[in-house]
Amino acid sequence: QVQLVESGGGLVQAGGSLRLSCAASGRTFSIYLMGWFRQAPGKEREFVAGFSWSGGNTYYANSVKGRFTISRDRAKNTAYLQMNSLKPEDTAVYYCAASRTRPIAGVTSHREYDYWGQGTQVTVSS
Repeated sequence: QVQLVESGGGLVQAGGSLRLSCAASGRTFSIYLMGWFRQAPGKEREFVAGFSWSGGNTYYANSVKGRFTISRDRAKNTAYLQMNSLKPEDTAVYYCAASRTRPIAGVTSHREYDYWGQGTQVTVSS
């Protein structure tokens, strides 16, 4: 099992920045892919960003490309999502997720992920 705990959400004005953290524990050696998703009220959960746990590939949704950056601290088994130039439409609950295997349906499909954190609220005011 892998446990994921997010932190770093909050309220910020449009144009501001936040950094989310996702601390992984347990059988972290089994992780193949880490991702960040978000879900706004009344909307489906959508992919935000992801990376190969072993290093190398990173992936971003078009809506956040150039504004968000995903990274990892190997020593701490922690993933980060740096969010800059935030917009009101970025308001959502943000989740980190981990997959044990190479995704078949693609890195953006939430069904490919086996473990999920509890989520952290990000609210961007206009």
